[in-house]
Amino acid sequence: MTATDRHKKTILAVNLGLLTNTALAVLKTGVGITGNSPALLADGINSTSDVAYGIVVRIFMRLSGKPADEEHPYGHDRLESIAAVVVGAFVITTAISIFWSSVNRVYELTNVSGSPEGATKLALWIALFTVLIKIWLSFWTYSIGRQTSSNVVLALAADHRNDIFSALAASIGILFSRAGFLWVDPLAGGLVSLIILHTGVEIIRESAADLMNTLPGQQLCELIHKKLEKVEQVLDIEDIHGHRFGQYMVINITIGISPEITVAEGDEIATQVEQILLTEIESMRRVFVHYHPATSPIDTE
Repeated sequence: MTATDRHKKTILAVNLGLLTNTALAVLKTGVGITGNSPALLADGINSTSDVAYGIVVRIFMRLSGKPADEEHPYGHDRLESIAAVVVGAFVITTAISIFWSSVNRVYELTNVSGSPEGATKLALWIALFTVLIKIWLSFWTYSIGRQTSSNVVLALAADHRNDIFSALAASIGILFSRAGFLWVDPLAGGLVSLIILHTGVEIIRESAADLMNTLPGQQLCELIHKKLEKVEQVLDIEDIHGHRFGQYMVINITIGISPEITVAEGDEIATQVEQILLTEIESMRRVFVHYHPATSPIDTE
C-alpha cells in the first residue's frame, strides 16, 4: 500500500466515524431528553464528545499527510500519535462528565419526592439501533486500522467498540426503567462512564509509547536479528533503538564487526545492513548503522 492510498483510507475512516457520530449525537441527545432516559442522554453526550474530537483528529490527519520539509525531515506522521492522544483525552473527559451526571440523577431519584416517569419506547429503539451501527463501524474501522497500521484509526475503532458496550448498558437501563426500576437507568449511565474511562486510558497509554520513543518490541528486534543473519560479516548486534513516526520506524542500530577490516569495508557492511532493513521491513523509513570492533564472546563454561 502506497503512502497516498494509506492516507486516503485513514481519512475515509475518520470522516465516516465523524458523520456517524454526528447523526447519533443528535438522535441520542434529543431522544434522551424528550424520552426521559439519563442512560441514553449519557450516551448522547459521549457521541457529542466523539464529534468534537473527530473534528480535531480530522485536522491533525490532514496535517500529517504533508510531505517532509527542512524542519521535519522525517515527515509529519507523528501527528497521528498526537491525534490518538487527543482522542484518549476527550474520551476520559467524557467519562468523568457522564459519571457525575449519573450520580446526580441517582441522588434526585432517591431524594426528590414525586413519581418520575420511565424512559419511552423510542429511547429503547434508538439505543438498540446504536448498538447495531457501532458493531458494523467498529469492525470496519478496525480493518482499516490494521491495513494502514494507523494508531489514530485503531484508537477510533476502540472508541467505536466502547460505544457498543455503552449503548448496550443504556438499553438495559432503559428496559429496567420501563419496568419501574428507575434507578437502573442512571446506574447504567455510571457503568457506561467506567467503560469509557478504561478505553480512554488505554488509548493514551498506547499512543504515548510512540511519542516517548519506546524501545522496539521483542518481535521487531527478533525480526531484525533474523534479517541480518545473512550478513556473515555482522558478528554481533549490540544495540537497537527505534523512533516511531506514525506507522513508520527510524532505527539506530549498533553492530559488531571484525576489528581487522578497513574502515571502507566496515562502511560497505553498514550500507548492506541498511539496505536489507529498508527493503525487507515494510515499516522501516530510515536506518542509521554504527559499527564497532566486535568483542570476544565470553566463555560461560
